[in-house]
Amino acid sequence: MKKSNSFSPRVIVITGASRGIGKAMVEKYAENGDLIALVADQKVELEETVAAVKKGDNCLLLHGDLANSEFLKQVVQNTLEKWGRIDVLINNAAWRTVETLRTITLENWEKTIKICLTAPVFLSRLVAESMEKVGSPGVIIQVSSIMATRAGGTSPAYVASKGALLSITYEMAALYGPSGIRVIAVCPGNVHTSLSQDFTDCEGKNISGNLVRDMENQTPLQRSASPEEIANGVYWLSSKEASFVTGTALVMDGGFTHNFSSYKNKHLQFPKEF
Repeated sequence: MKKSNSFSPRVIVITGASRGIGKAMVEKYAENGDLIALVADQKVELEETVAAVKKGDNCLLLHGDLANSEFLKQVVQNTLEKWGRIDVLINNAAWRTVETLRTITLENWEKTIKICLTAPVFLSRLVAESMEKVGSPGVIIQVSSIMATRAGGTSPAYVASKGALLSITYEMAALYGPSGIRVIAVCPGNVHTSLSQDFTDCEGKNISGNLVRDMENQTPLQRSASPEEIANGVYWLSSKEASFVTGTALVMDGGFTHNFSSYKNKHLQFPKEF
């Protein structure tokens, strides 16, 4: 019997799709010929992302505020109206301030929680409901962070959100697993995106380069990740090749989490070995 070469594109929803890791994900799935609903709050950047992948017919632009619960419903409704189903949801969007718990305002705390935690949770619930109605296996991927377990004391709401995303990943995997829905988290380390370029000192001087170099010096691979590398990991998790992976987190941090002491200090101890 001749093997069929027919290809059936999947329907992918990606939040935070206009830049960084989200944009790299769009490019990866577009390359595969999938149908993509791009969600972000920056309309011009969304349009630029679609123009860059040159597959506008395969894309649906959804511009709005993820902190608005009505917009979450619109994302699912508009995607279903266009393509009839959702196969993969990637909750990638994030927002945060860099400040300590001593100074963070309630407004900044609540906005971070809404975008980084509440939106992913309730968008996941809406998408899971649509997946269960269709009756076909689906995948939900939560983009967490190594900061979920390696806090620095400088982004309390973001750290709390990313930690909670890990817990809700396990909860949702247990709930939706019998329906064939896989729920997985990814925990990137430092990635070359705009979120790694906005750190300043007390006088407002940008010190991002210093912080990135320090983190890279503590990373066994001695570098940061590219957005494309994280997108590749997410793509694999959403594929059939990862069909028995659920209720867990994939750490993509170049070895940072499990390394002890910087390579600068290792070199002081063992100059011929490090």
